[in-house]
Amino acid sequence: MKVQPAAFLRTTLPMDLSPARLADLDSGRYHSIWLPDHMVSFWPDSIWTPEFTDLATASPSPHRHLDGMAVAAAAAVLTKNVPLATSVVDTVRRHPALLAQSALTIDHLAKGRFILGLGSGETENTVPYGFDFSKPVGRFEEALKVIRLLWDSDGPVDFEGQVFKLHHARMDTEPYQGKFPRIWVGASGPRMLEIAGRYADGWWPAGAWTPEDFSAKLQAVRNSAERAGRDPAAIVPAYIQICFLGDDAELAKILDTPLVKSLIMQFPAGLLKTHGFEHPLGENWRGYQDIEPGVLPRERILDMLSRTRPEMLLAITPHGTPKQVARIIKGYVDAGLRVPKIMDYGGMAGLSYAASSAQKVREAEDELMRLCGDIA
Repeated sequence: MKVQPAAFLRTTLPMDLSPARLADLDSGRYHSIWLPDHMVSFWPDSIWTPEFTDLATASPSPHRHLDGMAVAAAAAVLTKNVPLATSVVDTVRRHPALLAQSALTIDHLAKGRFILGLGSGETENTVPYGFDFSKPVGRFEEALKVIRLLWDSDGPVDFEGQVFKLHHARMDTEPYQGKFPRIWVGASGPRMLEIAGRYADGWWPAGAWTPEDFSAKLQAVRNSAERAGRDPAAIVPAYIQICFLGDDAELAKILDTPLVKSLIMQFPAGLLKTHGFEHPLGENWRGYQDIEPGVLPRERILDMLSRTRPEMLLAITPHGTPKQVARIIKGYVDAGLRVPKIMDYGGMAGLSYAASSAQKVREAEDELMRLCGDIA
């Protein structure tokens, strides 16, 4: 397949579906439109205030999330061409039978364009609400088995797993034009990469910090697919590439803002250590899995910000002008990436940066497509 960027549809209030319509009309520019599905965002409550960011004057909370599957259904009836993908729905908050039915429903609304993007979940979206987040990877694999079983079986089925149990369960709703929705999997750890190879039609890493890292993880997915008797080349390699877009002067201002500095929370301590840095949140910080925005004390966040230096973020995150970042992402394309979503984290620096971010991303996409040419 050719290299083709993905678009992004925000699923927070205030709701705006116009970007989906525009992406759909953009002459085949985008491979798909990705919709996040969260209860909570990654930004700490204690610094989402006008004291720290003018973004708080536009929205009173960063956590005004809508249901990603419901928004996908709405987008499905407002668009005609571009596939829609959840990126990603976890298998903790929703039973796999419900996921299987909802995905079929949205795929009928989208006339075969829906991609069910799934992941094993995150602490912030599950634990505060009383969901059992123990053994998330085992639960995830069982959920995939149940979804496939319900889709692929004629008539009632039974299933006896460690987490899920079915007795005389059926799903007689036929797939749209005989094809079930594609399943894409968000995976980075060894067990999750193995599962992705056995079940996924597409794959996102939750973190691939270098082209070499992306290549190694993609190879693990493909090796698993081969062992399962599947075509490894049929699994679409995708990635959300967080970056900072701007010239040197602009980057200096961006990297001095609290919300941008808080990106450090998404990096595990071990990753920072490979670049020679101690993590401001301690040597045991695991990244995504340890983020609970409403729980982390203000004092700890302020201490983290005071000890987060620009070079820590720049060591891991692609940065520069749109053309410079496109050249960096081309390295990931050379490593196997085919559907990149370029996400400019500099937009979190404030309202003026957010206003210019979309144009910068488009310029980076244009340059990346120029660099890739007809690469297959």
